[in-house]
Amino acid sequence: MSMVTLPGLQEMIELISRERNLPKHAVETALREALLKGYERFRRTSRPGQVFDEEYFNNFEVELDVEDEGFRVLATKYIVEGVENPDHQIALEEVREVAPEAQLGDTVVLDVTPDQSEFGRMAAIQTKQVLAQKLRDQQRKLVQEEFQELEGTVLQARVQRFERQSVIMMVSSGYGQPEVEAELLKRDQLPNDNYRANAVFKVILKKVTEGTHRGPQLLVSRADAGLVVDLFANEVPEIEDEVVRIVAVAREANPPSRSVGPRTKIAVDTLERDVDPVGACIGARGSRIQAVVNELRGEKIDVIRWSPDPATYIANALSPARVDQVILVNPEERQAHVLVSEDQLSLAIGKEGQNVRLAARLTGWKIDIKDAAKYDFEAESRKMAELAEERRLAQEEAERRAAEAAAYAEALEDEEEYDESADELMTVESVDDELTDQTADVSAEAAITADDKMDEAQDSTEAIAPSLADESDEDELEEDEDEFEEDEDGFGSASSSALQRP
Repeated sequence: MSMVTLPGLQEMIELISRERNLPKHAVETALREALLKGYERFRRTSRPGQVFDEEYFNNFEVELDVEDEGFRVLATKYIVEGVENPDHQIALEEVREVAPEAQLGDTVVLDVTPDQSEFGRMAAIQTKQVLAQKLRDQQRKLVQEEFQELEGTVLQARVQRFERQSVIMMVSSGYGQPEVEAELLKRDQLPNDNYRANAVFKVILKKVTEGTHRGPQLLVSRADAGLVVDLFANEVPEIEDEVVRIVAVAREANPPSRSVGPRTKIAVDTLERDVDPVGACIGARGSRIQAVVNELRGEKIDVIRWSPDPATYIANALSPARVDQVILVNPEERQAHVLVSEDQLSLAIGKEGQNVRLAARLTGWKIDIKDAAKYDFEAESRKMAELAEERRLAQEEAERRAAEAAAYAEALEDEEEYDESADELMTVESVDDELTDQTADVSAEAAITADDKMDEAQDSTEAIAPSLADESDEDELEEDEDEFEEDEDGFGSASSSALQRP
């Protein structure tokens, strides 16, 4: 097989790999694609009158020989009887000279490498230009694959520049890896952050999308609840060891009003009786939670104890307010009334409703804060009874409608079965009618045939009867004549005997 030599190929691949921080296989892939583009340029210039579409060279590929420092061009062709396109087809007779078992429709890979001198200067220039582009494509592809595996993880980010309301930050996937750009949108920023050039922040990688021109687009966030979870996991060894678990997080990093600061509620639990999950997250003198607060630039954080009992869980979620009683008004729709004293009312609701709003998100219940002193238990009991009655009636109505629907569906099914049976019966009756008609026709034909045969027999009898009668009369006449002759003989004998007696 022929080969176009590329002196210094191994050294070139290693150099590009170091400079671009790319693995060698990525450099080799880019080089093969660039050489194939160079071969396409060589073919187009060698046949200026021929029109090549975009998919014309899809059956060609470049085989790179790193050890011998060269490359070959291979083409996959179909075996046919008559060749119409020599770049895509080859004659069966030609193939069977080297492969006798070849059949029509099979494919064969052939070496179509051009001579070293034919490849040309323009093709070499084309290869060099395309190689730079292919190397950039390989870099973008590797970056995208690398960071897609890191979605949902926390990264160190450095402020690079500002674009409109977004902050462009530089992030790295690990030690020694090059930094790539990531975008921090306005909605993912914290109001207390001070973004200045080269400032370092911890961000969570939200999403990696394929970019159009500048490679993959990385979107990071400082407002995602996952950032709080990761920060606590780094600060609290019990969470890392799975002794303490984070059950739920409710975060309002960008409140609707500027007068309200960002706040987070986090529910924790443990299976160890000797471990206080809330105390483990707060730490001695608040050291652990303070590190998280500092990273979030002063964001308020409430750590509460999770409970399987909804009433207890709701009461804990409204911390720091003290709750007197929790009434589960409608457990099915997860509605609850929370009774607090008058001095705890504003604290339970929170500034612009932030505390109760976060508690509702954390627990998944609709919470209605009530003043315990003004709460009318009788009226609320009546309302609860009325609601229970309405739910019962609604349940009965739903069951009735379901039963009617089932009965209607069953009736339709029976009607369909009846229609099918009627159709089958009509089919049988029509078959019987046809058989009856056919039987009547056969009987009529048989009767007609029998009558015809009777007539023929009668005619034959009438024709034969006279001859039979004549023959019978002749026989009788002959018999009478014989008897007469006998009588005459007897009479003669008797007379003679009588005459002879004395």
